[in-house]
Amino acid sequence: MQGLDWLILGIYFAIFIAIGVWASSKRKKGGALFLAERSLRWHHIGFSMWGTNVGPSMLIASASAGFTTGIVSGNYAWYAFVFIALLAFVFAPRYLGAKVSTLPEFMGLRFGQSTRNILAWYTIVTIVISWLALTLFAGGILIRQVFDIPMWMSAMVLLIISAFFTMLGGLKAVAYTNVYQMILLIVVSLVLVIVGLDRVGGVSALVAKVPADYWVMFKPNSDEAFPWLPIILGYPVMGVWFWCTDQSMVQPVLAAKDLREGQLGTNFTGWLKILDVALYILPGVICFALFGDTLKNPDEAYLTMVENLFPVGMVGLVFAVLTACLVSTIGSALNALSTVFTMDIYVKRFNPNASQRRINYVGRLVTVMGAAMAIILTVAIDSIKGLNLFNVFQSVLGFIAPPMAAVFLLGIFWRRTTTRAANFALTIGTAFCLAVGVLYLWPPEWLHFPWPHFMLLSFELFVILAVTMIIISLTDRDKTQYQIPEPISERWSRLAIGLWVTLAVVMIGLYIYFN
Repeated sequence: MQGLDWLILGIYFAIFIAIGVWASSKRKKGGALFLAERSLRWHHIGFSMWGTNVGPSMLIASASAGFTTGIVSGNYAWYAFVFIALLAFVFAPRYLGAKVSTLPEFMGLRFGQSTRNILAWYTIVTIVISWLALTLFAGGILIRQVFDIPMWMSAMVLLIISAFFTMLGGLKAVAYTNVYQMILLIVVSLVLVIVGLDRVGGVSALVAKVPADYWVMFKPNSDEAFPWLPIILGYPVMGVWFWCTDQSMVQPVLAAKDLREGQLGTNFTGWLKILDVALYILPGVICFALFGDTLKNPDEAYLTMVENLFPVGMVGLVFAVLTACLVSTIGSALNALSTVFTMDIYVKRFNPNASQRRINYVGRLVTVMGAAMAIILTVAIDSIKGLNLFNVFQSVLGFIAPPMAAVFLLGIFWRRTTTRAANFALTIGTAFCLAVGVLYLWPPEWLHFPWPHFMLLSFELFVILAVTMIIISLTDRDKTQYQIPEPISERWSRLAIGLWVTLAVVMIGLYIYFN
């Protein structure tokens, strides 16, 4: 970081803060923080969902995967369009029709208060650990390297910036700043790819300098890292959980101005996910062509490209982009955390008649408390040496997904699913999946078991839970029936349907071309 880099970084933060304050001023006085008065347009929704999904770890890990295996890891980005479409046309109409603020609230309408309570705490723990603590851990490492400050201070800097907007303007401020940040991310990443391609000698030269299998999306089942069958079967489990049932991801859709904006916004997210391969994975492939003989650690692929291809000034812009990714993810997570705790626990259980002013106060207080907990967990993670907890936890997410996917899918598509079956999956089912995950990641010496691929195992766990839920529902003596919330009465937009059909055709074409 040179003087010009620091200047650009300062200009970025000045613009960022100005946009956040302006967005906060647009919020109605005394209005709710959590859902932006249900006023978000399609571009706010699309950029917010994509921004929540993006983080420095994703940039670095994607470039690393591109360096070692080519574009095959892009399945996790391109395959997502199926489940984003499921959100747009199956889940979103029901979420908006029920006029809920949180997904635990929606499940409460479907299965009763007990399920809502379980899912509320489940969501809070997931947000604090996965969205906050581990994102701060990854970001704290970057900031610590630049500023040479302790991890707790790095985490606090990020949280202060993110919490400022969350507390001041709620989801509206987060959504508006996400638009600015994600446009900046696209521009910087695109420049990196263009400069890299120019250095290699063009697209044809790049193709000639890397292995031929770097350009295929499906690899044979004999491939240890990315066999095609586990991806086809296993990713849907994680896709349904992540894109359709996770509060942090879905909250911008809950805040949509209407169903049309929600469906257009999710469609925009699907188009943005196409860019993941070009902006995140392709730099790793280019790095292999340029520095494959000298680079020993693939995790350094992204920063190696930045260091060798960008002049002074652009380095500061890249750091601004990485910070933007962090703030985007953390801000969305803080808003989701305060929404779930305030609406599902405080209002529902302790103060049903709370005024909007009181609700906003509690939401801001929870934001501060959540931030404090995240700092403590981040420092705790940093104190453990010799274990890459971040990568391990990303694997564990595959064992968290099956219970949520089973409960939401059966809850929506099968009326006979009972409360007891849903609660069993969310409690005993979750414990079972996590136990399997621990044995899979840290197998004891006495356990010699030919484990299937990680993604295939996630699918098998989902099937076990779904079958168990069906059996419990059919044999349950408690015949209390809850209605599946009806979809909103608005007609589907012809424009949204047309754009989704176009996106599907483009995605199928891309898969055919790259196989």
